[in-house]
Amino acid sequence: MEEIRAILPHVGARLQADVVMATRSTFQIGGPADILFEPANATEIEQIAAYCFEKGVPLTVLGNGSNVLVSDRGIRGVVLVIGDEMSEMTFIGTQIVADAGIRLSTLAGAAARQGLSGLEFASGIPGTLGGAILMNAGAYGQCMADVVVLTEFLDEQLVHRSLVGAEHGFGYRCSAFSDRSAIILRACLKLQQDDPQAIFARIADLSLRRRASQPLDMPSAGSTFKRPEGHFAGKLISDCGLKGCRIGNAQVSEKHAGFIINLGLGCAADTRSLIEKIKREVAEKTGIHLEPEVRFVGEWQEWGQDGPAKE
Repeated sequence: MEEIRAILPHVGARLQADVVMATRSTFQIGGPADILFEPANATEIEQIAAYCFEKGVPLTVLGNGSNVLVSDRGIRGVVLVIGDEMSEMTFIGTQIVADAGIRLSTLAGAAARQGLSGLEFASGIPGTLGGAILMNAGAYGQCMADVVVLTEFLDEQLVHRSLVGAEHGFGYRCSAFSDRSAIILRACLKLQQDDPQAIFARIADLSLRRRASQPLDMPSAGSTFKRPEGHFAGKLISDCGLKGCRIGNAQVSEKHAGFIINLGLGCAADTRSLIEKIKREVAEKTGIHLEPEVRFVGEWQEWGQDGPAKE
């Protein structure tokens, strides 16, 4: 901690020790991070990444914590939270250049005020731009691949690079960044001119649809599973009689079976156990193997690829 403060002497409270990650995730679940740092710019990211690289310290990059399940044991090393401290944006005609930490809801609202359409689908996704690009976040038939034209990032050798167009390798809930340790810094998005009132009307309509069908009043990580080809995960889970199924304080939502919710003081172990139970029962009853959309972050050594490690 003191070594990092020597490298970054002016960051103040943006550098903290023993931060309980339940306070930093939309699931409201997770043990302590050894060190948590919220960078304000790309230079600070490069400095902390260089320190971790040189010292062999594990580095975990998060955004708004909206698509992750952090283990009860927490996260060792440094957690780099690219969020509100790094959320500048600039409009250039019908394009937006924005930092990775900006929230999608903020970005969509700002675009709408400028009369720029294309991000309405993202207005209700509780993540940051960087995280959304990494997983090609989407909703209602649209995704980040439809609007992202360039992404700047720091690669595994701490070299500044960029991807353009098809180089992003976007697929369903994945991108060229999905299996890499690169750190997304900022991106350029291409939108279309439209009437602001019409854009806000579409945003309002999508918001109503979300509130009617999703458990937005409860802590969750959003959709728990990716959509299997030709099917909907929520319907499969419901058809298998798992709606309302509960382990500890983790429960399959009664409102939308595609969501696992935290009923209060939920723990990661119970949530992971419920995820594995759903995968197992859906596979047994339908032959379809569900793949989690939520990322498992932190210390999960006691778990294998398909559930708890065997004794």
